[in-house]
Amino acid sequence: MYDVLVIGGGPGGYAAAIRASQLKGKVALVEGGNMGGTCVMRGCIPSKIWLRAATLLEQSRNAGEFGLELTVGKLDFNAVLARKKGVSNDIRMGMEALLANNGAEVITGMAKITGPNSVEVDGKKFEAKNIIVATGSMLDMPDVPGLSGAAFTTDDLLDMKEAPASVLVTDPTYIGVEMAALLSILGSKVVYAVPGPRILPDEDQDSSQRMAQSLRERGVQILARHTLVKVAGKTCTLKSGDKEQTVDVDKVLISGRKAASAGLGLEALGVGFGEDGSIVVDGQCRTACPSVFAIGDCTGGWMLSHVASAMGICAAENCMGMSSKFPAHLVSRAIWGSPEMGSVGLSEEQAERKGYEVEVGGFPYSINGYAMLRGEVDGAVKMVSDAETGEILGVHIVGSCASELVGEAVLAMQLECTVREFAKGFRVHPAFCETVVDAARDAAGWALYLPKRG
Repeated sequence: MYDVLVIGGGPGGYAAAIRASQLKGKVALVEGGNMGGTCVMRGCIPSKIWLRAATLLEQSRNAGEFGLELTVGKLDFNAVLARKKGVSNDIRMGMEALLANNGAEVITGMAKITGPNSVEVDGKKFEAKNIIVATGSMLDMPDVPGLSGAAFTTDDLLDMKEAPASVLVTDPTYIGVEMAALLSILGSKVVYAVPGPRILPDEDQDSSQRMAQSLRERGVQILARHTLVKVAGKTCTLKSGDKEQTVDVDKVLISGRKAASAGLGLEALGVGFGEDGSIVVDGQCRTACPSVFAIGDCTGGWMLSHVASAMGICAAENCMGMSSKFPAHLVSRAIWGSPEMGSVGLSEEQAERKGYEVEVGGFPYSINGYAMLRGEVDGAVKMVSDAETGEILGVHIVGSCASELVGEAVLAMQLECTVREFAKGFRVHPAFCETVVDAARDAAGWALYLPKRG
């Protein structure tokens, strides 16, 4: 009997298997496809390779601002595809090697849970004291008449050999924003229709507005409060209230995702599910069946690779007798490209709805020396805090290196650092990281490089 049997070899399952092995557990991991899951093969890594190529292309076009006379040709799509495949395969092979190095057995096949301590893989039965479900997510195809003929999935995009001439994007989340930016840089005409009043509805409103402005500057047309209701050939019908309008595009991007939780046999164990099909877990990543845990995308939420890995560590430790809790308040989010976005914790609006007396500090990139010398002045840092205690409730960054800078905020929140303590720090100059300290000083009421308040 195994101590831990993990179902799914994405970042979450991989981390869980290694952590349980480190704690001297007998571990098996079941994977029915390629090791690495969505992140390595069809998500995080491939998409960032495309975004890196697009960002370099855009920077090359603007090189004249720095006195460089460059002749910029077209993007070699085949070269990007080759790099994507090579990097993903290198990571996959590294994962396989580390699992073997840690003594975790890999079982190839499709798993079904047949009892609280039993799993069947392609007809063969295995027993385990604990089971960790890490089955990830899958593309969520909207039920829109006529959509299938125009559908352009993220899988299609990441394997494209040319960018479509025009695309309709309807996903208001970070995936939709990244893909809209990528396609616009590559020359596609992008129409971005979102059902609510803005893109990134779960992020701070200021960050949402900054990211929307960056898209508009690239020629992306954003239509708020518009829902796709039908597709006929290249004609898409959008509905806003009682009114309808049509837009003509070559493709409709499908980038939304849903939990891959069906057909595992969990229902018979009394495991709960959310309305979206996600597996319900507690703060220890445990389901309603005490010996079954679930982590990552299959539990819904933000559906981020690093969240899956952190949940995997939490679940593995609990399987091995420890008492670990997943710190959901430390989930950081990011958007790559130019500019980037990084955030953690509550937005200003969310904090106010929770009843906090909010103090907000901010600092624009436009007066940061490093941003100025690099010509990357679009963006700002916003710090949301409890006015009474100084507790940092959330940090929201738009600008260069935001995906890295947000790590400062995560660490500060993890260590329960107040804005007053953060404000006393200092950083190397010139650097983007100075902006985070300057935002904390503003929240603490003594910004040095901003006009006096009031």
